Amino acid sequence: MSERSAADPVRTAGRIRSLLERAGLEGEDPLRVEGEGGLSYASGLPVEDVQALLRGQRLPLGDGGGAADPVEERHRRVVARIVFLRRTRLRTTSDGQRRAYSLADIAAGAGTSAQWLDKMIKTGKAPNLDHAAGIADFFGESIEFLVAEPAEALDRVLQRIHKDLLERTVARQEEHIERLRNADALASVASAGSGAPTGSDLGIVGYAARAFADVPDDTAQPIIALIESIARRSREERARESR
Repeated sequence: MSERSAADPVRTAGRIRSLLERAGLEGEDPLRVEGEGGLSYASGLPVEDVQALLRGQRLPLGDGGGAADPVEERHRRVVARIVFLRRTRLRTTSDGQRRAYSLADIAAGAGTSAQWLDKMIKTGKAPNLDHAAGIADFFGESIEFLVAEPAEALDRVLQRIHKDLLERTVARQEEHIERLRNADALASVASAGSGAPTGSDLGIVGYAARAFADVPDDTAQPIIALIESIARRSREERARESR
């Protein structure tokens, strides 16, 4: 990632917590580290590495945070995450048990051989991009899952969580605005003919601005802009209906 868009898991996690509080979703735990679906599972990083990155710590050299030889470090990282995927993405057998995929299953999905895959894991030498992409795809992941540096891998997951929360917050705001609009519809028709903003519309936008006053601009502004757009469309619809 470039310096301009450098991964910052601590900052992104802070934005998520702020959004959770403002959206009234404090009971949810999207920052859970352990378990299936947790941050470790989703990023491909060991639990202790995720916890360290969330504290703002740098990972030790040769343990996910870099090595003397960058090429060797990249190879080590890719192989470690392939092993991680095999350990955490389990298949359900006919008897209801969950087991790891065989090397033959993975190799077939990646277009290589089980013998080659076994040698790759034992030697720590990463596959070429085509085979790496095939292995990642077999487990439902992208090539970025295998190659991203630790902070970037975690921040990618956190950014997805933040985006999902933001979309849900916007949807909740749309529902709230619709309820307010329906409740005030009769009172609004009289003043809608001129196309001027009604007191209800102004109240809704003002409420949103106050509610998100302490939220970072990159989180609050898209929501407020959407609310203003909905209020504007509402005024235009009422104006057309009154003609």
